[in-house]
Amino acid sequence: MQGKKKVIGNMLFLTAVFALTVYGVFHGEDLGEMAAAFKRADIRWLIPGVILVLFFIWGESIIIWYMMRSFHIYLKKRICFLFSSVGFFFSCITPSATGGQPMQVYYMNKEKIPVPVAAVILMIVTITYKLVLVVTGLGILLFGQGFLHQYLEKILPVFYLGLLLNVFCVSFMTLLVFHPVIAEKIMLKGLEWLERLHLLKRRETRRTRLQDSMQVYRETAAYLKDHKGVIGAVIFITFVQRFALFAVTFMVYLAFGMSGTDITDVVLLQAVISVSVDMLPLPGGMGISESLFLTIFVPVFASLTLPAMVLSRGLGYYSQLLISALFTVVAQIYYTFREQKCQDALKRIEHV
Repeated sequence: MQGKKKVIGNMLFLTAVFALTVYGVFHGEDLGEMAAAFKRADIRWLIPGVILVLFFIWGESIIIWYMMRSFHIYLKKRICFLFSSVGFFFSCITPSATGGQPMQVYYMNKEKIPVPVAAVILMIVTITYKLVLVVTGLGILLFGQGFLHQYLEKILPVFYLGLLLNVFCVSFMTLLVFHPVIAEKIMLKGLEWLERLHLLKRRETRRTRLQDSMQVYRETAAYLKDHKGVIGAVIFITFVQRFALFAVTFMVYLAFGMSGTDITDVVLLQAVISVSVDMLPLPGGMGISESLFLTIFVPVFASLTLPAMVLSRGLGYYSQLLISALFTVVAQIYYTFREQKCQDALKRIEHV
């Protein structure tokens, strides 16, 4: 019951943010002019954009499938695709994408996958996912000063904040993985400090849960030490996966028949938005992503920046939301029917 209330709450929050975003973006704009711009867009370039979104979701499913095999768990790729879709759907509708992995663990449990194994795999997916953003952001910062001054002057504080938060997140998770004893001491001290300030009530169960959760990081560290080749492949697939999604905006650029800006600039600008908003407590970075697009893509799309933003976000985020929602429904139907068949089979055996 509590879980259902949380889902409903998240959906209401998502709807409210979406409504405010639509109002903020379209208020005072000439909708007729925008409609004319959409008619100019060549759908032959938008279809590859949807395919790139599908590839993005499929990429994570391949990572899950690949890592499962290293644990000698042999699942069909379509099942892993359902896990991936569930993760992306609940990440899209929850602040800071916090809902995706718990739901993935829930569905993985239906395949009798041990929770510690699922937790280790998803931990590595998270670390590599954010590592791509950190490497991209630091690469732009260290080697792309011309790019920074050409496109990002107006949003540098947001970019620096997003990069700093991602660096902190990856560093902290790496500390948890490779130095779990030190991390556990730090977290227990922090818990004691919060209890002394009466910000949290002292509960032994909370302390026990914290200590139990550290076991996941120990197991992750052991996995990383024993499967360096697997991790290298996962990092490579993650880079390809993430940049496929960033390239959706270039499909929009081509759909409008534009030229003059290199694909690298368009893709990196989209990557900058992801770096900037990934750690913010908004579902899908909604609101801030649109605002950043309308600011930094003006030199690229000029008068078509607003229609380009609508198409880019429509493909990159909202089509991802719809596709993952569709396959989340498929996952629920599949497991409901499978459990029902198992129950019917058991009843028949009992009657024999």
